[in-house]
Amino acid sequence: MNTPKPAPLRERDITRQIAREYYKEFDQLIESDVIIVGAGPSGLICAHDLATMGFRTLLIEQSLALGGGFWSGGYLMNKATICEPANKILDEIGVPCKKINECEGMYMVDPPHATGALVAAAYNAGAKVMNLTRVMDLILRNDGLLEGVVVNNTTAEMASHDLIHVDPIALESKIVVDATGHDAIVVELLHKRNLYNKVPGNGAMWVARSEEEIMDRTGEVYPHCFVIGLAVAAVYGTPRMGPAFGSMLLSGRYGAELIKRKLKQE
Repeated sequence: MNTPKPAPLRERDITRQIAREYYKEFDQLIESDVIIVGAGPSGLICAHDLATMGFRTLLIEQSLALGGGFWSGGYLMNKATICEPANKILDEIGVPCKKINECEGMYMVDPPHATGALVAAAYNAGAKVMNLTRVMDLILRNDGLLEGVVVNNTTAEMASHDLIHVDPIALESKIVVDATGHDAIVVELLHKRNLYNKVPGNGAMWVARSEEEIMDRTGEVYPHCFVIGLAVAAVYGTPRMGPAFGSMLLSGRYGAELIKRKLKQE
């Protein structure tokens, strides 16, 4: 049996092709139908659904890894709960959901498996991703018309501006989605520009109430700005839910449907 031999790649060719492919794709990211800020479970499923519908969808994540708080489950135990009917979303993308018979409507999942599958599903649907990218400001025209976001490299923003000053760039879109969880970054930026109330942040934990409120309040909070997932709780000051991720998935899917209706109307 012959040992497989890797192709003899040249270092210069590796660098050249990475640069060519990146900037060829980057040119297509400058203008999208929808920009989703935050690649946690709600942002990932929203991106998957919108891309599946045929919308040009860009997912922006300030961290290196996608998935947000879904990776580690509860208290680093690598288990997380999902409520009905959110388990059906994970079933669609091939993630096993274990039904907990003694707790009505509860399913258990392995977060790394679920997160990896959500990332793969978003990519497979055609969503584009910019990670290590932080939203710094908004594109606002004509008395507050939201038309995109201003972003910078996360590592550059982490450094002191006295040490390194890198100007941000602008990315345009028809819709901006805040899926940034506790921080509700996009809505907070609207507040900074005196266009929205200050974000109160999440209330104390109350899982059932939190998941219900998130679904009731998912939607458009400012013209062309939608909130989904835990960002909904932050914007409205409703309870947090901890390692229960059912409404994260359901809100992402519901938000995608609302955004589709909005885009079809315009």
